[in-house]
Amino acid sequence: MLGPQDVGCRVVVRRVIGRRGERPLYSDALGELVELTATHLTIATERGPLRVPLAEVARAKRVPPRAGPRAAAMAALERAANEAWPAPDQARLGDWLLRAAGGWTSRGNSALPIGDPGRPLGDAVEAVRQWYAERGLPPRVNVPMPLAAAVNAALDASGWQTSPPVLVQTAPLTGLVAPTREGLPPVRLAGSPSQAWLDVVARRKGELPAAARHLLTAVREVRFAEVYSDSGEILALARGTVTGGRYFGIFQLEVVPVARRRGLARHVIGALAQWAGDCGATTAFLQVEEHNEAALALYEKLGFTTHHRYLTRTAPAP
Repeated sequence: MLGPQDVGCRVVVRRVIGRRGERPLYSDALGELVELTATHLTIATERGPLRVPLAEVARAKRVPPRAGPRAAAMAALERAANEAWPAPDQARLGDWLLRAAGGWTSRGNSALPIGDPGRPLGDAVEAVRQWYAERGLPPRVNVPMPLAAAVNAALDASGWQTSPPVLVQTAPLTGLVAPTREGLPPVRLAGSPSQAWLDVVARRKGELPAAARHLLTAVREVRFAEVYSDSGEILALARGTVTGGRYFGIFQLEVVPVARRRGLARHVIGALAQWAGDCGATTAFLQVEEHNEAALALYEKLGFTTHHRYLTRTAPAP
């Protein structure tokens, strides 16, 4: 049976879920043990926290940690994504990263809980809350799943709200580089965004504060892509980054309504992918809300598959 020494470890729990005649029916659950009391235990599974009364536990034991390469790959990709979207105000809480950018975008104003915060989990959550409260921002945590399942369970227990899941998708870079299609305007790549580029983003995300320019431009390897009509109207745009040594990030991809269904999204991504390959990137990634069916359909055609997902958790109002 499990003991206090097993809290925080990966465990498997076999519980009784019913009976068929005299024969008990069992169900197994795998996850991190986040709570053990005299009456129940709670494990953080990939589907969320599971609370099991001890009276229903037939067997429970510690198992080896999750395979290292998968966890390491998730952590590496999350860190590369952070480098590609660098908040101007950052602090460390042990291995965790606290990020603030004047409230512009959720990614730029949320904690990234990878690794050990250097204190008990409950204390770490409270420290996150205080750090954001001092800046007049709602406390938020971007929880990569299942890498930070224990953190997610702790936030559940504290009543933190959950936004729709965001999928982190990847694709081999070579599959994105494509010959220029005849009849399409050229893609312009620049090291800084034009006013027209910024205006399109502002129409979708609201007025851009000073922190927004930092998030967009404070990356060593970054390009802003634009496609214009013959009359000088911007038709499509995107932002590309190379971080983590090999990751090509795609951000702010947009095609204006009048220019859609002409292949401009693929056209823009192809030009950025060519640039990223020249910078040494080998893997492309992007972040897309799980309910954005139109974008997911496009990315599937381009060869993207889901690597993992993250949940944005927001603290309840005090």
